[in-house]
Amino acid sequence: MNLMFFVNSVLLGVGLAMDSLSVSITNALHEPKMSKLRMCAISSVYAFFQFIMPLIGWICVHTIAETFTSFQKFIPWIALILLLYIGGKMIFEAVSNKEENENQSDKKLTFSVLIIQGIATAIDALSVGFTISDYTIFLALLSCLIIAVVTFVISMIGLIIGKKVGNKLNNKADIFGGIILIAIGIEIFIEGVFF
Repeated sequence: MNLMFFVNSVLLGVGLAMDSLSVSITNALHEPKMSKLRMCAISSVYAFFQFIMPLIGWICVHTIAETFTSFQKFIPWIALILLLYIGGKMIFEAVSNKEENENQSDKKLTFSVLIIQGIATAIDALSVGFTISDYTIFLALLSCLIIAVVTFVISMIGLIIGKKVGNKLNNKADIFGGIILIAIGIEIFIEGVFF
């Protein structure tokens, strides 16, 4: 454990948290009157999944590496399907219930959607298990914890940005948020399949 270990873990956290940042902005656009406690809870969900996914990847590398390698090709597809579903649903509801949405002041993100978002934005972090495979279990846990803390901070920043912008966008926020989620899904898919 040295300075480079911490730097690498923080950089991994920043890279992995970019999807969580975008989804956090989207959630705050969708719910601009979100409380600070709720913001902490949402950021904690993303941080949890960014902690657990690399750890699962590390465990897979040390136990069932061949099976994990076969499963990796499905990761971009799973992220694409989940984010297309959530983003498409947001756009559909915004367009089909325009008048109803204008009258809603407190639209809430459900727990099940939040869990799906957490999985979708963190599933590509499974492959980080390969990057940290030479770490001991202690170092792997510490690295995953650093990634989680970085994700929490970046997600909070995204929620704050989204709240500021969301109040200005009003009913267009859901359409914009849905487009962002779909774009993230496509980006994960293209990066995972073609690069």
